[in-house]
Amino acid sequence: MKRRDFLKSVSGIAVGAAVQAPAIWSPAKADARSETLLVVTEGGPNNLDIHGVGTNRAGYEVSWNCYDRLISHELKTEADGTQAYDRDKFKLELADDMNLGDMSVTFKLKKNAKFQDGAPVTAKDVKWSLDRSVTVGGFPTVQMKAGSLSSTEQFVIVDDSTIRVDFAKKDRLTLPDLAVIVPSIYNSELLKKKATEKDPWALEYTKSNTAGSGAYKVTSWKPGVETIYERNDDWVGGKLPQLRRVIWRTVPSQGNRRALMERGDADISFDLSSKDTSEMKKEGKLVILSHPVGNGMYSIDLNVKNPPFDNQKVRQAVAYALPYQKIMDAAMFGLANPLFGGPSNTVTDTTWPARTGYVNDMAKAKALMAESGASDIETTISYDLGTSDVSEPVSVLVQEALGQIGIKTTINKVPGANWRSEMAKKTMPLMLNFFSGWLDYPEYFFFWAYSGQNAIFNTPSYVNADMDALIDGARAAAAVGDKEKYAKDVEGFISKAYTEVPRIPLFQPVLNIATQKNISGYAYWFHRQLDYRSIVKG
Repeated sequence: MKRRDFLKSVSGIAVGAAVQAPAIWSPAKADARSETLLVVTEGGPNNLDIHGVGTNRAGYEVSWNCYDRLISHELKTEADGTQAYDRDKFKLELADDMNLGDMSVTFKLKKNAKFQDGAPVTAKDVKWSLDRSVTVGGFPTVQMKAGSLSSTEQFVIVDDSTIRVDFAKKDRLTLPDLAVIVPSIYNSELLKKKATEKDPWALEYTKSNTAGSGAYKVTSWKPGVETIYERNDDWVGGKLPQLRRVIWRTVPSQGNRRALMERGDADISFDLSSKDTSEMKKEGKLVILSHPVGNGMYSIDLNVKNPPFDNQKVRQAVAYALPYQKIMDAAMFGLANPLFGGPSNTVTDTTWPARTGYVNDMAKAKALMAESGASDIETTISYDLGTSDVSEPVSVLVQEALGQIGIKTTINKVPGANWRSEMAKKTMPLMLNFFSGWLDYPEYFFFWAYSGQNAIFNTPSYVNADMDALIDGARAAAAVGDKEKYAKDVEGFISKAYTEVPRIPLFQPVLNIATQKNISGYAYWFHRQLDYRSIVKG
């Protein structure tokens, strides 16, 4: 079978219907292959705009590559030679100059920056875009709040090419928060024309169209099938990418994705399962790159609002009952960092993620259950069906272990499309969860996962005023360089979380990617998606 015929056949299997291979695979256009990338993943974007309601992680990849931010992170080389973003160093992207003051930061825009329709990028566009991010609601607005950016009054036009961001308070997360995906810059004049009374921010238009000044623009989007990008040759936010075209194809079957890679018909397979990664590493046919997911963990989250998990001793009993090493072996094939078996639940440094003091100790678990006074518990353990390769073996092992301490569980498999909405209801009593904080600081993780001020990813519904004070204290101490106070607060909130244990850390997973041997330039980013701008195809 010829290469292009194989690609057609596998694509047909993947999407359930015959999908023609793109024209780039024809012999007449063979010279273009070096500038075209074919990426295969399990799922694709459900929205092309990160400001959209319920935009999935794949959608973040579109926003990252098609829109500019004022600033971005520098890259650094890891010990193994791979590249990753540097959380503490920033570079200019849409901005040409940055002047950081005591309670504000002022940006001069690149004068030759244009949107993809040729319109110039002005301070009015930046102001409108930042106003959009703090007003649109949902995740984007909470993300901005994570950096103490919550009011449109904080964004001030100085002149046509200058914008000032005023700080609400001293918070070391403010500047990094301007470098994440949410504060992307949109073509405001275009979107004002697309807006309606019911849709003042033109979210319906940007759901399926890109309106940025970034390095790429989406020229074709077939949800559930493929997304095609073309390079924006007028991009001035950085060095012009080598790749002119990116084809991102949705191939739900792991086996089909693997076959495409092993036959050389795809260039990158992203977010591999641990099982596939361990097997493909041994075979040595492809380049396998792995990076620990920064500020991320899989955990068992317990709903503390309702019995029986409102009882701290029950939660601690669950923590001692879990078969941690079996979970690591069955679900991760050794490709994860353990977050259990530390010296104590009282930590003495700011390392994060940190190991808890919990180990598998069934005698201690049973004793704590007896002390709790709870018995004959029946409940459910829920997980995201979209992560079943990890979540199913973990859930089965948890179910078996809890049965030994008198907690009978039924496994509840939630379809991936419904997971975020079900999680937001906070009605699941016990759940296997994964959360990763973009800004790799412990206080940032805790803002999202433990703060009573934040309702989105605090899945255990844990509210504690002392915890909130420690989180806020660490953010303020970091902003003014008070290292002693910062360390005390961070150690305090980690220790409190591990003692009261509304969520039980299991492991820090690894993001795995397979590439052909002629692909270079991949960098790990906090959003755990591909940045096409640095990738080179030989």
